[in-house]
Amino acid sequence: MKPLALTACTLAAALAPVALTAPLSAQETDDAVTVTAEQTALEMRADQVIALLNGEIEPEDVLTEGFIAQVPPAQLKAISAAWTTQYGKALSVEELPNAGGTRSAIAIRFERAIARGGIAIDAGEDNRISELLIQTFDIVGDTPQKIAADLDALAGEVSYWFGPVGGGEPVLASQPEAQMPLGSTFKLYVLAALAREVADGKRNWNDQVTLGKPRSFPSGMMQDWPEDAPVTLHTLASMMIAISDNTATDQLIGVLGRDAVFETLVNSGHSEPALNDPFLTTREMFLLKSGPAGRLATYQRGDADVRLQVLDGLETFATPASEVEAAFLNGPIALDVEWFASAADLAALMRFMRETADPEAFAIMGINPSMLDSSRTDWAYAGYKGGSEPGVLNLTWLLTDHEGRDHVLVLSWRNDAASLDASALEAIAQRIHALPQ
Repeated sequence: MKPLALTACTLAAALAPVALTAPLSAQETDDAVTVTAEQTALEMRADQVIALLNGEIEPEDVLTEGFIAQVPPAQLKAISAAWTTQYGKALSVEELPNAGGTRSAIAIRFERAIARGGIAIDAGEDNRISELLIQTFDIVGDTPQKIAADLDALAGEVSYWFGPVGGGEPVLASQPEAQMPLGSTFKLYVLAALAREVADGKRNWNDQVTLGKPRSFPSGMMQDWPEDAPVTLHTLASMMIAISDNTATDQLIGVLGRDAVFETLVNSGHSEPALNDPFLTTREMFLLKSGPAGRLATYQRGDADVRLQVLDGLETFATPASEVEAAFLNGPIALDVEWFASAADLAALMRFMRETADPEAFAIMGINPSMLDSSRTDWAYAGYKGGSEPGVLNLTWLLTDHEGRDHVLVLSWRNDAASLDASALEAIAQRIHALPQ
């Protein structure tokens, strides 16, 4: 996670059920396991895959040089760690239908899933593994109770809610009324304000504006776009949601006005809107946290009027990006200077958007759904926004089942003392996506 990340918390590529593939060859090692009379060469190597995935043997001991050239050991270990974090320890080979050959389909039992794919060995290279392709993960044996226990075990404060938007008992819930910092998930309120004005005919997605100054800091890319570049509101909204572009976000807040965005937050049913008054731009947040301690302290202690006085002219300060970045390198900083909402507030926002937003807003939310393909097919629609900074992580989905019912999943995690392992919460989210509907 980049220290300046107000990002979409996109899931690591290693979590996707994709290939560890390569044609191979390698040197013989002293650690090679002897094939017993009861085992074929492929069975022996398939068993070693279990130890490999659990980090109990080194890739160089069982893979050919060609495989390692394409998937270096460090990358393979990272992928394996991501899988075992998400699905639990690899336990056994469940299926190996062509055990007497050099190539076969394979099914591997993890604690919470069965992975299916293919394996091949190279008979000319001491039967080392030349291909390992994991194509799908089928979740097994997971329950809301197990997931809740893993969420509650995370260090720091955790709030979560997963359930139908239109009422009914949630599948998972803990502290859904707790106000939690959002990181970039706050951008959903900006999208909601824009989409309502489009629905009301005040604006059009094709309305064109020019990129002005000042620009914000990454995440994103529009901070580097040419001055006065013409862009549509649709482009700004898409960049804001899909890649969490901070400059696009601030440009939209400037177009709409911070008061209009704050009014949307209030009208959506937010339970403690004063926590977001005044409604910050991303640049203001960065400059407050990276600037003089006295200015930050005044903002933290002040009411809405005092805070507005602190913000007056702040965006025009010419602060180097390196100085801003350095402020976020040492862990959490001033987590009370953020955007706040509870899980219940975000669920209310989704209801509000369904009632007031132009439908294109949901298409924009669906550009980057941050779900495994195997889970994505379980839902007719998936829209996503997430956010983070050191010590803060939020993941929020609007999910529509195949009967047209909306569900909301909100996971919020805060730790004022330490940065967070985003992959841990993202892995739990994927388990929730895979729960039976």
